[in-house]
Amino acid sequence: MSAASPDSLADSERLVGRAAVFVFLAFAMGYFSSAVVRAVIATLSPVLTQEFGLTAADLGLLGGGFFLGFASTQLLLGAWLDKYGPGRVAVCFLAVAVLGCLAFPLSNNFAALLASRVLLGVGVSACLMAPLTGFRRWYEPAQMLRANSWMLMVGSLGMVCATLPVQWLLPLVGWRPLFWGMAGLLLVAMVLTVRLVPGPSTAPPDSTQPAPGYAAVWRSPAFRRLLPVSFFINGGLIALQTLWLGPWLTRVVGLDPLQAAAGLFSINLASLVAFSVWGLVMPTLSRRGWTAERLLRLGIPLMLCVLTVNLALGSHAGWPAWAVFVALASVVSLAQPALSMTFAPSLAGRALSAYNLVCFLGIFFLQWGIGLAIDGLLALGCTQATSFQGAFAIYLCSALASYIHYVRAKADNLRP
Repeated sequence: MSAASPDSLADSERLVGRAAVFVFLAFAMGYFSSAVVRAVIATLSPVLTQEFGLTAADLGLLGGGFFLGFASTQLLLGAWLDKYGPGRVAVCFLAVAVLGCLAFPLSNNFAALLASRVLLGVGVSACLMAPLTGFRRWYEPAQMLRANSWMLMVGSLGMVCATLPVQWLLPLVGWRPLFWGMAGLLLVAMVLTVRLVPGPSTAPPDSTQPAPGYAAVWRSPAFRRLLPVSFFINGGLIALQTLWLGPWLTRVVGLDPLQAAAGLFSINLASLVAFSVWGLVMPTLSRRGWTAERLLRLGIPLMLCVLTVNLALGSHAGWPAWAVFVALASVVSLAQPALSMTFAPSLAGRALSAYNLVCFLGIFFLQWGIGLAIDGLLALGCTQATSFQGAFAIYLCSALASYIHYVRAKADNLRP
């Protein structure tokens, strides 16, 4: 099936009004929970480092292990989403996430922590792909763009809750019971998904045809053009936001854990506001000719300029500087839903999951690689600030090269 001419949405598949809202809310609960468990390691990094004697490389591997588990499911996940429907697949994966949440606080060594994080990554790997696939299948294009941005806003809300609120709870309950509570949230998400999300009867109109593989996705010029953007720019952004900005605030800026958690709270709040704004303005921008292509071309250079300034500021780059960075970097999120619109609804799950696979492999390697670079520079006698600046500069260089490739590659504009 060609990726160039997406199928039109059948009237029988379209969700409007309360039905569309309920589907969004059910998926939002799952994605909120997944964002909390994804981002909480940045807040817990001081206590985990002290309790388990972790190096920067260990911390990077622990954070990256979650995304390695996430990436390992993506190709199968995409096929299952297209075949069995987003609701059924999401519930099955959430059950695995509950097991990971229960296993993590029972861990008594680094190997057990890492295995639990990988299991958690596997379990929540459908929490964004399922709703994005469902939105492509059930919503009109303008409605889909708004829902996608607001789903990412929900994820940012989860990341906000994984910062200062978690830091406040640590002295009261410790870090282990926090994961039991997260398991409860995931169970609630499972129930809501079963009750509110349409079942397999709402599969795409062409679902009776032989299911295509990933060849049409990999051959797409638009997809290949975005591969470096997904791996380096998007992957590196999440690697920083979900792990390394916390240690930057404590080890470079010199904040205590509570101050760092407050800074992460503000950084993630800036991300939340940015995604909410995208959700409000994207339908209007799309009607006025501001395609995702145009926004990415303008937005990524601004993001990289702010990153360059932050690295130059070093210990003076506190949370306000990084809040500006993540707010501008939110423009990268437009690539994924726009890419899905270049594929038929029957291929949406595969296209989104293939993009996500590349992105989360990038998160794993950059999150771990930054930790290795920090340890290596410290071993050479560099200061904490210089080590972090040098490691973050690796991300900057890779992101700049990815943007140059994106601009120079030949492909149709991403729409809408």
